Amino acid sequence: MNDSVENTPVATYANGFVEVSFGNGSSIRFPVSGNRLLEKGTDEQLSRMEISPFGIHWPDLDEDLSFAGLARGDYGQYAGSR
Repeated sequence: MNDSVENTPVATYANGFVEVSFGNGSSIRFPVSGNRLLEKGTDEQLSRMEISPFGIHWPDLDEDLSFAGLARGDYGQYAGSR
């Protein structure tokens, strides 16, 4: 049994939200609508994510979000008005 594989987070995109599930059973869900780079993405681009031990990368959109930031509620929201 490989703990590093079992504990690798899994991220999915559906219906305007990204959900990250962790090996310990916890999860984080956030809307892409508040992130200026993610909200421009197509469903295909948003579904194409690269997971690292530290966060998520969307190669087509050149966006990175850390798991530490997501845990604090920071998903790249707009600061102030649009």
